[in-house]
Amino acid sequence: MAEAKPLVLDVDGTFLSTDLLFETFWAGLGRDPFATLGAVARHFRQPARLKAELAAIAPLRLDLMPVNPAVAELALTSQSEGREVCLASAADRSQVQALAADYGLSARVFASDGVTNLKGAHKAEALVEAFGPSGFDYAGNEAVDMAVWAQSENALVVGDVPATKALAAQGKTVVSLPGGWRAGALWKAIRPHQWVKNVLLILPMIAAHRFDMMTLLPILLGIVAFSAAASSIYIVNDLLDLEADRLHPTKCRRPFASGAVPIRVGMVTGAGLAALALGLGAALNWGFFGVAVIYMVTSLAYSLKLKRMRWVDIATLAALYTIRVVAGAAAGQVTVSVYMLIFIFPVFIALGCVKRLTELTLATNDDRLPGRGYGRPDRGDLLNVGGLGVFGALLIFFLYSISDQGRALYPDTWLMWVAMVPLGWWLIRMVALGWFGKQDYDPIVFALRDKLGLGILMITLSLMFWAAGLWAQWFGG
Repeated sequence: MAEAKPLVLDVDGTFLSTDLLFETFWAGLGRDPFATLGAVARHFRQPARLKAELAAIAPLRLDLMPVNPAVAELALTSQSEGREVCLASAADRSQVQALAADYGLSARVFASDGVTNLKGAHKAEALVEAFGPSGFDYAGNEAVDMAVWAQSENALVVGDVPATKALAAQGKTVVSLPGGWRAGALWKAIRPHQWVKNVLLILPMIAAHRFDMMTLLPILLGIVAFSAAASSIYIVNDLLDLEADRLHPTKCRRPFASGAVPIRVGMVTGAGLAALALGLGAALNWGFFGVAVIYMVTSLAYSLKLKRMRWVDIATLAALYTIRVVAGAAAGQVTVSVYMLIFIFPVFIALGCVKRLTELTLATNDDRLPGRGYGRPDRGDLLNVGGLGVFGALLIFFLYSISDQGRALYPDTWLMWVAMVPLGWWLIRMVALGWFGKQDYDPIVFALRDKLGLGILMITLSLMFWAAGLWAQWFGG
């Protein structure tokens, strides 16, 4: 009986629903950005050498990589039939060997070795040398695999590769396997539900009582710009957090971590959104453009380093929310009160603590959160800091109500004091919900969907409008 021919699997986009080169690049940026960028600059035209250096800079948890279930099932079935299942990839040899060991595949692997980039014709030559012409079946997912399929007995094609129609026309057996990605998954990756946070840009207009279309329209354009900027940073953040997300009970389902969207698609989309944000910023005015740049740079620093630093991460989150308010003032060319900025910063400090409290309460053990500087034993400290944020916000609100500027805008000062009751209720309730794990992972998104919380905020705002005399101005009396 003739021995069954080996099944050879490509790795990137075939056995794995991801690309090890891009995985290593983003892992390297997170661990040692200067070494990673230096390696890219030195070896951009030497892909095999680049892959070897990146693999040394950022070793990957290959056991966490998303696997194409159809290809994995094919591999198991082939092994049960006594066939050798080998990996052949342009990724670095150290990674391919470790991946084969993790999944119990053949120890015989074909991969880049720091000198030769085993892709296309080079891969075909290596496989023919090992197995002979038509001595193997090959599964791949890109047009560059045509050179390998031409030398295989059967061509297994993952996803839609139009070039393989030529193989079928030549009489070669072509087997299709599910793969690829959907636009809906990419839409999920840019997190449009997070755009609601950019309603913070409207706060300066409300605080200044500038209720006119000439103020509102540029602010709305600013909201679009900040939404694009935020989405570009969310993509960067997800790409930097791939390993941490895969270790998380729910974040492991995010599009890039799960392999639902290729990393390279995310990189192109992120760059396009960043360009859109900066283009709209420049079209509005240079003040807004500058604030948008500060926001994006701060967000990038947060994603690269600051979110892993205890307390610094919460202060940075508060700063990012505060920057949105400054951006709204710049877009609508509204003067923002120093009191307002001093008031909202401790509010966002409290909400930053709520974010971490929620994550820790929902954590399954006392270990530090993946990619963060906190563990469950820190909940008490976070509750204390959150309480200080609430106290600081209410104190600043009171001081503002008796300041010259506050009295000018809100003549009925006693109503401002009454407004502190629902405001304090809302803040304390948010902290309590975080403590008991009854929140969303993002408190701002939760707040804008929480009906009771929105009702409390509307009461606060109504009392402030009453104190300002706006109800009488709008409706008479």
